[in-house]
Amino acid sequence: MTTALYLPEENIDMIAATSVLQQQAADIRTRTINWASYMQSQMISEEDYKTISTLDKSRGTYLAQNSSQVVKTLLNLVSHLSKDSTIQYILVLLDDLLQEDRSRVDLFHETAGKLKQCIWGPFLNLLNRQDGFIVNMSSRILAKFACWGHETMPKSDLNFYLQFLKDQLATNNNEYIQSVARCLQMMLRVDEYRFAFVGVDGISTLIRILSTRVNFQVQYQLIFCLWVLTFNPLLAAKMNKFSVIPILADILSDCAKEKVTRIILAVFRNLIEKPEDSSVAKDHCIAMVQCKVLKQLSILEQRRFDDEDITADVEYLSEKLQNSVQDLSSFDEYATEVRSGRLEWSPVHKSAKFWRENAQRLNEKNYELLRILVHLLETSKDAIILSVACFDIGEYVRHYPRGKHVLEQLGGKQIVMQHLGHEDPNVRYEALLAVQKLMVHNWEYLGKQLEKDNENQKQGAAPIAGKA
Repeated sequence: MTTALYLPEENIDMIAATSVLQQQAADIRTRTINWASYMQSQMISEEDYKTISTLDKSRGTYLAQNSSQVVKTLLNLVSHLSKDSTIQYILVLLDDLLQEDRSRVDLFHETAGKLKQCIWGPFLNLLNRQDGFIVNMSSRILAKFACWGHETMPKSDLNFYLQFLKDQLATNNNEYIQSVARCLQMMLRVDEYRFAFVGVDGISTLIRILSTRVNFQVQYQLIFCLWVLTFNPLLAAKMNKFSVIPILADILSDCAKEKVTRIILAVFRNLIEKPEDSSVAKDHCIAMVQCKVLKQLSILEQRRFDDEDITADVEYLSEKLQNSVQDLSSFDEYATEVRSGRLEWSPVHKSAKFWRENAQRLNEKNYELLRILVHLLETSKDAIILSVACFDIGEYVRHYPRGKHVLEQLGGKQIVMQHLGHEDPNVRYEALLAVQKLMVHNWEYLGKQLEKDNENQKQGAAPIAGKA
């Protein structure tokens, strides 16, 4: 018997039918388990033997008439039997029951409650098994119990389960990665689970995996996870703190699959539509412009798509981004570039007028932009980013009287000095210039002092020496 794949209301393909888990499940369904031998060796009760044997033959009718006993037997077998092949069979049977009729999830919850049995425990325990199929089919059943019924997963179990999913995603060469992502797609449709996922630093994990080479199906599934997260206005507002826009913009520029294009555009649209603070939506627009999304949209406008959503989203995003470009101040542009972490020698960096007018604005939001520059100097391996960050820090100190003190408080001075020995000559040069600016206490005072010295020299007097 085959299971029907669940497609959500949005008609978005959530899993490839040929995933490893599905292929193995198809083989496991054909097995015959000798339940009589389990009863004879007293590993299962006569009651459980009768139930599972009958369930094997006439599933739907028997379950409807004996729901309590079926739930009790399945939980008993999952909890007390240990042979991998038997557990695999029970899990496939249980998953098929849920897949055929979602209302059975509530039936399991209600019956387990009446029997004073925990429905989560047996399956959470199976996540520790060595067999990959058992682990991932248990995970799939847990996701269905957590999402398809009226009962939500208890908080302590939820954190454990989401951490498990996150770790599985990050496991190298995990052949079940599509199944793991599928569970996460289901879980993140429930709003309270979204915050718990953010709490285990889940967004960073999604972004880290998306920034590596993964196949388009997994790429699609993980971006789908980001998309459902953005339906929460608070999360939509915070999303670009994780560099979601730069990563998705890169994928969009290389993307050959229509469904991946569609889901990226849907994320971008939510990042503009969902935040309640209009300034956040504006920042997101500017970030998209900074990441060359407008160029990609103009390319997409030339293509024909069967999916009307893509055309509508391209039109919406093009209009919003064009409008944001017209309203863009030089500081908005600079702030967006810094927040993106992708510094380059754009004209604004070398503009003396920009620094005279805006150096003090690096103090806004508790020195947000200055902290990012210092962080980039600590973490980036890119010579251009390091060079530009050194230059900007030097200009900040040069044009803001208390800049040197602030930078020392943030630990930035030491980090700039470390780059004096950098292997790249451009980084060394910019670090040296920045250190020279840091060594001068007051540029305005120095300027006046030089003017005085020049005046004295004209009059033939000796220059005034500054105090040591």
